[in-house]
Amino acid sequence: MNRPRSNSTVPTTTATTPWWRSAVIYQVYIRSFADGNGDGVGDIAGIRSRLPYLKSLGVDALWINPWYKSPQADHGYDVADYREIDPLFGTVTQAELLIEEAHAHGIRIVPDLVPNHSSDQHPWFQAALAAGPGSPERERYTFRPGRGPDGALPPNDWDSRFGGPAWTRVDDGEWYLHLFTPQQPDLNWQHPDVHAEFESVLRFWFDRGVDGFRIDVAHGLVKDPELPDLTGRDGGVHPFWDRDEVHDIYRAWRKLADEYPGDRAFVAEAWTDTPERLAAHLRPDGLHTAFNFDYLMTDWNAKDLRAVIDGTLATLGTVGAPATWVMSNHHVMRHASRYGRKPAKKWVANESYIPAGSADLALGTRRARAASLLTLALPGGTYIYQGEELGLPEVEDLPESVLQDPVWERSGHTDRGRDGCRVPIPWSGQTAPYGFSTDASGTFEVAAPWLPQPADWAPRTAESQTGDKTSMLELYRAALRLRHEHPALGDGTLTWLDDTPARVLAFRRDPGFVCVVNLSAEPYQLPEHTSVLLTSCPIENSHLAPDQAAWLAA
Repeated sequence: MNRPRSNSTVPTTTATTPWWRSAVIYQVYIRSFADGNGDGVGDIAGIRSRLPYLKSLGVDALWINPWYKSPQADHGYDVADYREIDPLFGTVTQAELLIEEAHAHGIRIVPDLVPNHSSDQHPWFQAALAAGPGSPERERYTFRPGRGPDGALPPNDWDSRFGGPAWTRVDDGEWYLHLFTPQQPDLNWQHPDVHAEFESVLRFWFDRGVDGFRIDVAHGLVKDPELPDLTGRDGGVHPFWDRDEVHDIYRAWRKLADEYPGDRAFVAEAWTDTPERLAAHLRPDGLHTAFNFDYLMTDWNAKDLRAVIDGTLATLGTVGAPATWVMSNHHVMRHASRYGRKPAKKWVANESYIPAGSADLALGTRRARAASLLTLALPGGTYIYQGEELGLPEVEDLPESVLQDPVWERSGHTDRGRDGCRVPIPWSGQTAPYGFSTDASGTFEVAAPWLPQPADWAPRTAESQTGDKTSMLELYRAALRLRHEHPALGDGTLTWLDDTPARVLAFRRDPGFVCVVNLSAEPYQLPEHTSVLLTSCPIENSHLAPDQAAWLAA
């Protein structure tokens, strides 16, 4: 086992509040960010090579999707060893170097943690299969006999989130629970071994300098031990989502994190029915922050956006937690494509976004530019999904033959899954792989990226956009620079300017900052101001065109 490195120090700050209350965190979907060894898959070496880019962008931290040893049945969310890096991505030593080098750039590192389930190749699960029914090894997971005369029916009617039943039968006749793929058996959080193991894993990576964790399926983990059917449920406590018992787990984790210097922090992927249920995860003795999925799922509509902003700030304020705003991630259609059309039906939690018709990418991009200024001006922290700063759209025409998301197979080829937002990002050059894959040694041919990139992405590369003041990349760089410099931005409060049309959002943040977003179909004259700090697109005669935003000094 590698020993903790003692020379990786947490980035310093002069702020009086913890860094995570205002942080701009960049999501690195490691397979698709940068490939440092030429095999067509992103890796730690690729991330290390792009740290200067991330520094120039102005982000405060990186959230890195799972890098642990894994059979990759769900692209790393099936973990076989939480203390090892998968050889596809590198080694623990390389991870330690990344942490050290990122800290030298003033960038924190927040890995993903997957506590709801392990891989079926994890030693614990392999031991459970070998030990048989009634064994202590099986108690670390959820094994049950089947229903019916010969036990041939699953223990209950729960479905997998990826399609099909949530139960798989093993050779000795018992069934095990997996709320995702069969290769991802759910751990039993009623068992003390599971608690002890994950506290040990947290310490392993905290000792190596990580600054926190993103918690996958944070609202899951604890299941009703009676395993009741979902059919016929009449409200009440859900048998496996957002049960109150999860908070005991996170209170213990919070105490553990508080033992370490540098404000180590957790962010929850928690899907809840109400903002109040989300706030319960973020009480002072619980988790630090949580993704704001209500904001992510809100259409380009002034009334709805204001409602979710007000609701978020009011509800999280009751527990003293900051908001964490996000527009895209590795699970959903990229927002430049969403904003260019309407949804086919209302988008709700735990369901896929279903678009209506094809995207108007010019419209979607214009709105995405305005949305970036809106989001970065709101109180709290923000997440940027890799490539959104390049204006990347969803790749919606991937051939069926290249689709790799398990959702595609589990749904019987009715849901194309999430590969369209996971296509490797373009860095430079005129043709694929657009600088994504490199061979530093120069000894072998660079492999094609694991998902094919569009032939028309040359204008979207980081290289082509650098220095172009009209580009999305330079807009993000300017916005993040101002966000760091302006005392009004980051954590805090806002005051709406209510003398505005219904489809215009305008708010003030003290001292001396105003954000205005025109979601109407008519030009809007800017309110009184002393200067224009930044606009999403050029403005004329102090009027914002439709789908434009401005930051003002006032």
